[in-house]
Amino acid sequence: MTVYLISYDLNKSDKNYEGVIKAIKSASTNNVWCKPLKSVFLIKSNFSANQISEIIKAQADANDEWLVIEVKNNSQGWIQKDLWDYINKMF
Repeated sequence: MTVYLISYDLNKSDKNYEGVIKAIKSASTNNVWCKPLKSVFLIKSNFSANQISEIIKAQADANDEWLVIEVKNNSQGWIQKDLWDYINKMF
């Protein structure tokens, strides 16, 4: 399985946050995901980045934007300790 970082900007006035977030979570394998920042998810998935992007696209509006990027176990930042613990277990 691969860990992906997904970041998104929903640009329409009546944004479909619920649908996009549900799509991102559904792309995770065994419900392994976390949301360390407001518009950022980390998920562990058997899907490719392209497949995950298509899953999100089905719920996004035409002017929304998102990134799906494979993550390697080389990270640093300032977030809650329990999130770091969870993220480290993803690898």
